[in-house]
Parts: sequence; C-alpha cells; structure tokens
Amino acid sequence: MNAAAGDRATGLAAWARLFRSDRRAAAGAGILLLFVLVAVVGPWLVGDPQAMVGIPLQPPTWQHLLGTTGQGQDVLAQLVVGARVSLSLGFAVGFLVVLIGAVVGVAAGYFGGRVDSALSLLFNVFLVLPGLPLAIVIAAYLPSGPFTLALVLVVTGWAWNARVMRAQSLSLRRRDFVQAAVVCGESDWRVITREILPMLTSLLLAQVIGSTTYAIGAQVGLEFLGLGDVSAVSWGTNLYWAQNDSALLTGAWWTFAPTGMCIALVGTALSLMNSGFDEVANPRLQLERAWR
Repeated sequence: MNAAAGDRATGLAAWARLFRSDRRAAAGAGILLLFVLVAVVGPWLVGDPQAMVGIPLQPPTWQHLLGTTGQGQDVLAQLVVGARVSLSLGFAVGFLVVLIGAVVGVAAGYFGGRVDSALSLLFNVFLVLPGLPLAIVIAAYLPSGPFTLALVLVVTGWAWNARVMRAQSLSLRRRDFVQAAVVCGESDWRVITREILPMLTSLLLAQVIGSTTYAIGAQVGLEFLGLGDVSAVSWGTNLYWAQNDSALLTGAWWTFAPTGMCIALVGTALSLMNSGFDEVANPRLQLERAWR
C-alpha cells in the first residue's frame, strides 16, 4: 500500500515539474486555456450567429471583423459560438471514450481467463472495423444532432484505449501492492479503482487528450460532409456552409480560413500537451531529455 501511495506522489510531482519545465506542454496548455475561455465567455459577447447582419460574402470590415457568410451572418459570431459546441463535444467524447476503454481494458487484464477472452474479442472486433466508414454509416442513419455525433464517435473510438489499458493492467496486477490489497480482502473493483487506476493517471490523461483531438477532427469531418445538424453552429457546419457557398472558388477565404486556423491551433495545443504527458508516462523519454 505504501509503495502505491509513494508511486502516486511521485506521479503528482512529475506533473508539477512538467508544466514548470516543459515549454511545449506549457504553451499547449496556454493556447487551449485561451480557447476554453473564448468558448465559455465569448458567446455572451457576440451577437446571434444565425442573424442576417450584413451583405452576403462581405469581406472583413470594422463592422464585421471577419466578414460575413454567404447568408449574411457574422463569421466572428459563428466562430466563437462554434468553439463552445465543438470543444464541448470533443472533450465529452474524449472523456467517455477513455472511461469506457479504461473500464473494459482494466477489467479484461485484471480478471483474466474467460473475462479477458470475451472482452478482448469484443474490442478486437471494433478495432477490425474501419472507424471512419463505420462512423459515416451510423451517422447517416441516425437523427442528426450533437448527441448522435457523440454516440457515433464513442462507439467507434473506445476500443483502442481498451486495448492499451488491458496491456497496462496485465503488467500491474502482479505488483506487490496489488497482491497485498487482495490478501487484505479488498474487493476486485476496489482493487481496480483504488490501486490500479491511480497508477495509470498519466496514461489516462494522455489518452483523454489524444481522444479529444480525434473527436474534434472526426466531428468536423462528419459535419463537413453534411452528416451533422447543418442548422446548428459549430466549426464543422461553418466549413460545410463555406463549401456549400463555393467559398474556395469565389475567393471568400474569410468564411473558412479562421475556422480552419482555430481547428489547427487547438489540434496543435493538444498535441503539445500530449507530448509532455508522454514524458510523464514513459520514463525512457525523461531519460532521453535529461541527456539532451
């Protein structure tokens, strides 16, 4: 038990050192925090993103800093409101994907035997299925909306995390502190939640970041194809309507370039944070950095 507590304390210290010393992780966290603040506060500061406020496809002016869409809507308002929708859905899907993957994967690795065989067969089937085509098929036959997109992305994205967590739990279930908890009479689920999962905190956080990146990209891609609720405002629907208005052909760059830049910046921020998390989860990377 003391060994487990010591490992957890060491892990927390590693996280503190990470954001103090790793410029990539700190920069990524700063960029992401800025977008989160915009998503939380921004919609209260801009107008109705669906309102027709100007001439269609008007270039940026002082009145409309990012111009207007093909329907005369303010691009800045749509960008800010779309950030709330896309980031909320991305983080929700990222958390759910990792939660389901962790429960299934750790259960498979800890219990072993028939439980392991059955659960491994389950997530191996999902891994064999092509993710994006499956997501397109499911999204095409379900009612459009954010809940449908979240369901589609969770169903198609949890299996990889489950496989990784199974491998990690297999290596931990024979550790002394886990065996000590079993000998003390703790229940299986208490051992999993109190002994094994806390040891995987760094890996779980890295998986949440990676899964969020996947979710935002997949959501934007599905909505760009018209498989989301095109009447809603999100980064994906912004690109859908820009493509529908032939913005690229007409040179109306302001209708799609700001959204594309925001998606790229969020993806870059998440990747920078993930690279820092990898150093905490993988001691070999810490050693390599110490030698540089």
